[in-house]
Amino acid sequence: MHGPAMSGWMLVVLCTATGSYCLIRMRSCRGPGRKAAGGEALMGLGMAAMAVPATLFTLPRWHWMVYAVVFGAAAVHAVRPAGNGGRHLHHAVGCLAMVYMAAAMAGPGAHGAHTAGGVPLLTGVLLLYFAGYVLRSGLRLVPLAPAGGGPVPVADPAGSRPELVPACRVSMATAMLAMLLAL
Repeated sequence: MHGPAMSGWMLVVLCTATGSYCLIRMRSCRGPGRKAAGGEALMGLGMAAMAVPATLFTLPRWHWMVYAVVFGAAAVHAVRPAGNGGRHLHHAVGCLAMVYMAAAMAGPGAHGAHTAGGVPLLTGVLLLYFAGYVLRSGLRLVPLAPAGGGPVPVADPAGSRPELVPACRVSMATAMLAMLLAL
């Protein structure tokens, strides 16, 4: 990834933490929840690997092509059960954004050089999408006071933290914004 090394390393830490949490969450989920957690873990850890600053080492062009194939397959897998709601559509958009960034990094003169990559219009559309997603989903994370001063709900004693799932999705969308800006 291009851009300052410090922001790249911060993205690596954020995406690794998010992807690792999703891997842990896979153990406690069943059925569609498990598949969603697996897809989010792949996305988070893939974003962490992609965010490693280019100043550390230059990856060969074939590496970016492997990224494009893996995330292209993940996008197809996410779109296939389209009847399951918007979350799969959002995951497909995220996977396709990863394909786009990998293709831009594999493009001529893009890897190793600090030149702008990608198509500006497509980058702008993706930036608008992820900014809208972060704002809309981030507002949903703000806790509302219970009506009538009732008790605040307590987390599940088994260790499941369902409130972290949307927070992980917002953090990955925020990281995607930063990566698209650094493209």
